[in-house]
Amino acid sequence: MTTAEHPLALAPLRQARERFLTGRPLPDGVPEDVVAAWRRARFFGVRPDLDGPVRDSAHPADSPLLDAARPVLTRIVPALDAGRSALVLTDERLRVLWSTGSAPGDDTCRDLSEREVGHNSAALALRTRRRAEVHGPEHFLDVWQDVSAVSVPLLSPETGQPLGTVTLATALRTGCRPHPGAALAEAAAAAVEAELRARARTAHRTLLDAYERAARGRERAVVALDGRNRLISEAAARLASPQVLESLERAARAWGRGSGESYDVRLPEDAGCTAEVTPVRHEGRALGLVAVLEARPVVAATPPSSTGALAGGSVPWRHAVARATELFCTAGPVLLTGERGTGKTALALELLDAPLIVDAAESPELGLRDKAWDDGRPVLLRHAERLSQPDVAALNSLLEERPEARLVATHTPGTAPGPCLQRLLDTLAARSVTLPALRERPEDIRELLPALTPRPAPGGPPLTWTLDALRALEQHPWPGNVTELAHLVRALAGQRRVFGPVRRGELPDPVREGPAGRALSPMEVAERSAILEALRRHGGNKTRAAAALGIGRATLYRKLREYQGLQGT
Repeated sequence: MTTAEHPLALAPLRQARERFLTGRPLPDGVPEDVVAAWRRARFFGVRPDLDGPVRDSAHPADSPLLDAARPVLTRIVPALDAGRSALVLTDERLRVLWSTGSAPGDDTCRDLSEREVGHNSAALALRTRRRAEVHGPEHFLDVWQDVSAVSVPLLSPETGQPLGTVTLATALRTGCRPHPGAALAEAAAAAVEAELRARARTAHRTLLDAYERAARGRERAVVALDGRNRLISEAAARLASPQVLESLERAARAWGRGSGESYDVRLPEDAGCTAEVTPVRHEGRALGLVAVLEARPVVAATPPSSTGALAGGSVPWRHAVARATELFCTAGPVLLTGERGTGKTALALELLDAPLIVDAAESPELGLRDKAWDDGRPVLLRHAERLSQPDVAALNSLLEERPEARLVATHTPGTAPGPCLQRLLDTLAARSVTLPALRERPEDIRELLPALTPRPAPGGPPLTWTLDALRALEQHPWPGNVTELAHLVRALAGQRRVFGPVRRGELPDPVREGPAGRALSPMEVAERSAILEALRRHGGNKTRAAAALGIGRATLYRKLREYQGLQGT
């Protein structure tokens, strides 16, 4: 929460910032997220007295976002008070693509990432995927102490992934919430997204035409991609592994950005196929590719797979990993919490350097009071919910005496904790990370599969999956989370006696048949009706609908998936 959402007098906040910069204790009442943002800036080495450009970085030579946004933003310029406000467009890396007008400090930075300039509204909007405001002393830089800014994220109409931000910066505004320019910034973002949507429809038609020409009505293994859309023939679905498709998609995205110099796409060594690639052009520029695949007679063995502890690109998972990484870099205990099988221990082992592992589930008495805590080695405590009363008391005493102790504890919520354990959890709550359940990040399953798959036998093919099987895996609720998925993958790898990609029919019954349908409760009927009405009012835009409902975009997607297979009452 920023001061835009929780009004706070700016004078005390200025004093708190000065105390923070000089290393003095902070007063009570400073919003925790603001303090956390200042700490991140200090961790990244940002200088508060920055008074010149971060770097002399040129705009990307070819930006589809800039091409779509420039005519829209140019039409808005006359509505600005050009002498006292600035309008700024960034890409998904927060590089400034375009700007106009004038506001204090608007010429200081060409890169608005927190690693370069600290807390600002563009970085906050991109991270939260909703409109964000940052005012005066919330900023880390001195040059922005008299600036108020509001930013709105720009999301891809096809994938929902962030493409950049639109920011309106003015002189400092006090006592006015929301920012007076919020409506203009949101209107600009909506207009840019509408232009992107119109261009995407034309580009999709071009890609479809190229795909149909390559397929020529025959049973050819053809894939057409532009980084957003994917068209695959049945023959290609049987032949191409997820890694092959990812390699092709990376090339398609690179060409779409204008960075593809060669059309020689390198597939993984264990691909099992070759690809004849042709660029797809629209209005003089490459927007994607069409690949005709041919099977290889020999398939090389795959390299050893990783643990999969960090695999996944979904927003909930990336946020959890980033938060854990940030906490592990600073002194103090950390609590990793989440359902069983979500990867708490695996994540800790990936991020910690040779920890001492103790497991409360293996011994009723760990004797934590007698452990050596002074050798600098981090301690990984598994299953904190299974700790005995003496060990919980020992940990509480330890953390009172040594709040900087290098302890990482994992906790699986279940039965209500006793008073002593609750006290421990309350102590660790300020430095805790909740790992999302696998059902909350089904888009990560395709990235987890190769990481969880054992090495094939010498001369054997790698384990690949049909699209129908992948969809079944993504629709399964996975009560055992990543651990359950890993057991399924290992069982299939060890028991299969057929070749080719894994088909839906080979999966266990609960996974193959999908989640069982049930009738919606009256509360769920009302909730679903509210969601559908919000989507109707906002023209199907899920980001706007989620904001109107007061829920996160990820929550909206999850609820839509949950209701998809259920019957109304």
